[in-house]
Amino acid sequence: MRTQRGSAAIELTLVTPTLLVLLLFVVFVGRLVQARASVDTAARDAARAASIAPGPDLAATAGQSAASADLDTGSTTCRQLTVEVDTADFRLGGTVSATVTCTVDLGDLGLLSVPATKSITSTFAEPVDTYENEIAP
Repeated sequence: MRTQRGSAAIELTLVTPTLLVLLLFVVFVGRLVQARASVDTAARDAARAASIAPGPDLAATAGQSAASADLDTGSTTCRQLTVEVDTADFRLGGTVSATVTCTVDLGDLGLLSVPATKSITSTFAEPVDTYENEIAP
């Protein structure tokens, strides 16, 4: 019995760092999943906003504004945000697509030796809304 004295403290000392790394890894994966969902939502909303705009120039502006607004109000912070709205097929029966690229800062998870940033890209397409637009065919 006396030879096992203090073994619980040694076991706890050995297990604690492993549990901390595991916890940080779970936080890292959760942040990446949340960031992916936020970028997907921003791309979808940008494509939708562009599809109901009255013209291709306004569609690009509306898409960029919608994506920026989504990511500004959410919990995902982009170190760099790029929004590209493709209006090449902006006509009745055509489609508009939006590509959102967000560089997410992960530097605060330095104990995991993960990259400081991760770039997440999402693209969505929407048909041009025939009821909102008065585009001549």
